[in-house]
Amino acid sequence: MSDILVHTEAGVCTLTFNRPERKNSITAAMYATLADALEAAAADPAVRVAVFQGSETVFSAGNDIGDFLNNKPGGEDAPVFRFMRAQAMFPKPLLAAVCGPAVGIGTTLLFHCDLVYAGDNAAFSMPFVNLGLCAENGSSLLAPRLFGYQRAAEALLLGEPFMAEAALEVGLVNRVVPPSEANALAQAQARKLAAKPLSALIETKRLMKQGSQAEVMARIREEGESFRRMLAEPAAREAFTAFMEKRRPDFSTL
Repeated sequence: MSDILVHTEAGVCTLTFNRPERKNSITAAMYATLADALEAAAADPAVRVAVFQGSETVFSAGNDIGDFLNNKPGGEDAPVFRFMRAQAMFPKPLLAAVCGPAVGIGTTLLFHCDLVYAGDNAAFSMPFVNLGLCAENGSSLLAPRLFGYQRAAEALLLGEPFMAEAALEVGLVNRVVPPSEANALAQAQARKLAAKPLSALIETKRLMKQGSQAEVMARIREEGESFRRMLAEPAAREAFTAFMEKRRPDFSTL
């Protein structure tokens, strides 16, 4: 069975992370599938809404570290950057249902969603600095704008998890519900949107994002350049080596 399930029904394209044995960690192949699905959904007039979801216990643990080290993104055409562009530029309503851990890009993709519903077990984190890396997917721009600078600094510099109620307070999620209800709520809201005129949805979203989209895309590119450079630097090497060796990294000389 595929690690990404793509299902379209009644105008709603649902993208389900389906790799529970690895906590829905994302490989390069999964990024390619997600990018392809979003690009197809954007172009398909029968698709009116797209939804990301995981299971009741986990949304996504972020990058699969082993796969990531074997398939480091070498340029803007790498699957991960194709996915970032596809979700940031998606012209139709984009929703997410999040339960359990949402790590790294599992959190940053939510900045590009229009509606986000969280289970009360959701735990969001952006631990890029802890891996010797920088923020990605536009989060260095969007997190301060949404959270306020100090809260964004806490999330991005410390990289510690914050829970569903904190995400609700800073506006990252629209509603917190029991985990058993999150996916169903996102689907119900998606169906409401799918019943509305598509042209009105697209134009309203375009107008809301008009002043920021070019800036967001420029920031995604800038972050990507820094991210690729930092992957080859000593701090990232130490962080990933420590992760694979199951020990604490030592940054004392870096």
